Amino acid sequence: MTLSLYAASIPVFKQMLTALSAVLAKGEAHANAKNIQPDALLQARLFPDMFQLVRQVQIAVDFAKGAGARLAGLEPPKYEDTETTFADLQALLTKVLAFLDTIKAEQVDGNEAREIVLRPGTEKEKRLNTQTYLLHYSLPQFFFHVTTAYDLLRHNGVEVGKRDYMGTY
Repeated sequence: MTLSLYAASIPVFKQMLTALSAVLAKGEAHANAKNIQPDALLQARLFPDMFQLVRQVQIAVDFAKGAGARLAGLEPPKYEDTETTFADLQALLTKVLAFLDTIKAEQVDGNEAREIVLRPGTEKEKRLNTQTYLLHYSLPQFFFHVTTAYDLLRHNGVEVGKRDYMGTY
């Protein structure tokens, strides 16, 4: 059996972003129940040189929408990254999930050899075929930021576990 690029990408992004949405909802409920200012969680970092929760979510979204678009041969949608509240993050997740819903398997599968150019025209330019781009660049980056967002909330007392992280599959 062959695993398609679509099956390895879009449904995985959707599963994890939906789970992240639920984890964020638990984070907001935790802040409300414990009388914690939401910014204490939204601006939390694991270490001073790491991004805060809001930025971890934004970057996870960027990788999901960017990878989805590039795999389908589309221009990635541009979002402003101005989110500051749990509601803003939920709206962002809803927007990217709706975008991912528009991508069909026929747009992605069969394009494993198509070249994707990252950071074109810069010193950091990288040229990858779509399979390498997805499996060795996009998915690891995406999972890093989803996991870090989860870890930030867990570290700050939000009662979440592996089931919450995984979501429904």
